[in-house]
Amino acid sequence: MTNEQTRTVELPERILDRVDDRLPRTEFDGEAEYITYVMEEVLYRVEQETEDDDFEAVDEDEVKDRLKSLGYLDE
Repeated sequence: MTNEQTRTVELPERILDRVDDRLPRTEFDGEAEYITYVMEEVLYRVEQETEDDDFEAVDEDEVKDRLKSLGYLDE
């Protein structure tokens, strides 16, 4: 791993047990390195799936007015 600043995160024992089980079958030197890799992969995939170039900001008042006109909100 690089010399990046780090923070401590508490994880459930069951997660660390699973990491410990997988670690011998990887090329990683330790839990922290493996967990960092897994988190980066998961975050990358989530970020790719949630990127929406077609996102258009919507005015909250317009949405409320529309919901009222459709009968979903009380006047």
